[in-house]
Amino acid sequence: MPSKHDPADSLADIIENAERIETYLAGMDRTAFASNGLTRDAVERCIERVCEAAHRLGERAAELMPSQPWGDIRGMGNRLRHAYDRISLDVIWNAALNELPRLAIDARHALAQLRPTQDGAN
Repeated sequence: MPSKHDPADSLADIIENAERIETYLAGMDRTAFASNGLTRDAVERCIERVCEAAHRLGERAAELMPSQPWGDIRGMGNRLRHAYDRISLDVIWNAALNELPRLAIDARHALAQLRPTQDGAN
């Protein structure tokens, strides 16, 4: 069943939340992250939004970005919502530093395909 959501909006949400996380973690190491509850909460919430955007992409996700582990991404959202007390801080840290930047790069490329630049257009 096709999604009711505009894939471009979902891609933009992924990009925006990945950028927020990058800003929140700027200059922070794993130890500082572990001791800063406000930043941890903000990062987790942004990851939840990314996972929800992935869910909203539906079948289009694999078409637009076939190299991404969509089942894992959506599954992380479910774990953050329903098993938040059993998610290792290392999983969040790794996702924020290693997985999300790659996802954001792919999302930017996919968004560019959906929304070609308007250069030269009136």
